[in-house]
Amino acid sequence: MAKESGLGWTTFSVDDASGTPRDIRTDVTNLDWSMPRGVQDVTGIDKSAIERLLLLADFSGNMNGVFDDGSNLAHAVLKTVSSTSVNRTVSVGISGQTLANECLITDYALTRAASGEFTWQAPFSLADGTVPTWS
Repeated sequence: MAKESGLGWTTFSVDDASGTPRDIRTDVTNLDWSMPRGVQDVTGIDKSAIERLLLLADFSGNMNGVFDDGSNLAHAVLKTVSSTSVNRTVSVGISGQTLANECLITDYALTRAASGEFTWQAPFSLADGTVPTWS
């Protein structure tokens, strides 16, 4: 195994409102996600350090990009976030590793900066209770 950069993504797709995966890599400038586990403090008064149990898994993140209203690209996929209530598969693929989760996209925020940049941000969260797992 060798260390790798974050260059050369093979997949970043998000379902449109009809459930069709759309490759929006060309419009996404950066993204982040996390896969935290909940913990429960079960420390008894007999302990001198914290004792915890692992609880439910989660998945959430943010995608950011440049406005592009081309057919089946980011704006076409995300413009229906405010008017539809559907789960969307968010799929990441890099270096032969794939992570796909059913998510709710909770916002599609557009920003026109003073410099003229027109960008967007869209947060997403796990929707269906399936444990996020790389394959």
